[in-house]
Amino acid sequence: MKKLLAVLLLGVAVLPAVSHAETLKLAVGQRGNWDTSISELGQEAGIFAKHDLTLEILYTAGGGETQQAVISRSVDIGVAVGTLGVLGAASKGAPLRILGGETTGAADLFWYVPTASPIHTVPDLAGKTVAFSTVGSSTNSTALMMEAQSKVAFKLTATGGLPGTFTQVMSGQIDAGWSAAPFGVDALTKGSIRTVFRGSDVKAAQDQTIRCLITHAAVLAQKKTAVEHYMDAYRETLEWMYTNPDAITRYAAFAGVTPEVARQTRDQFFPRAALDPNRMSGLDAIMTDGVTFKFLAAPLTPQQVSQVILIPGFKP
Repeated sequence: MKKLLAVLLLGVAVLPAVSHAETLKLAVGQRGNWDTSISELGQEAGIFAKHDLTLEILYTAGGGETQQAVISRSVDIGVAVGTLGVLGAASKGAPLRILGGETTGAADLFWYVPTASPIHTVPDLAGKTVAFSTVGSSTNSTALMMEAQSKVAFKLTATGGLPGTFTQVMSGQIDAGWSAAPFGVDALTKGSIRTVFRGSDVKAAQDQTIRCLITHAAVLAQKKTAVEHYMDAYRETLEWMYTNPDAITRYAAFAGVTPEVARQTRDQFFPRAALDPNRMSGLDAIMTDGVTFKFLAAPLTPQQVSQVILIPGFKP
């Protein structure tokens, strides 16, 4: 009997620990971009598991699709959603909550044409079809800001994701496409396309937090602790991506690029400060643009801003 009891106790001792990890569903715009890879790489590196989380990640064609997935409760968290679109939806009663800034500035974005195109400068885009991803996305707002800055009227056209946009441009269906590093960097290097303008050329966007991380008010009420753990793991992953060489190796494999292109993407297109989730810059300018571009009937009141933007330490 004593031997049997010892065996049973030993069996209990070696049983694997029961996992208490909670699952969160994510919608993320544009698979393969450096900034949109944070959750994917953090999960692969075991960082989210340390925070008792398992992530199910759905990739979308842009911020507009991501926002709708959050509104419909198909997912718990939306990543890389156009801030202007979120504020516009919130002003109409959508119960969206901003958990953090995703990107400040638009240095990662660029608009391009085939090398043989007669379009060389922004004035050449007058009356031409110019791509953006989805309505309410950061590419939508950045293109609108370039129109306003240059006083040149484009025919703005939603083209969805990066590969589909590239196909439409190279087949002549769209005059100018949009892209975000690393997608298109190789084509630029080989000379099959050339840049007409970059997001960094858009002065109004330089200090605006153009993309954010969002959730639904009901999700926040039901899964507050899990959402807080997600943001903690997100911050930890972001720090790891800028300090650990393994992050470049993992990102290169995930994005299907060389380590050299991966490093170039991070260092030339995504300065660390631009991805600070604790940052929400240029809110007044964003809301002014929202009124100008008809996303907002009027700027949100301080009370509305306080309800929608839940970034720690943020003050409207």
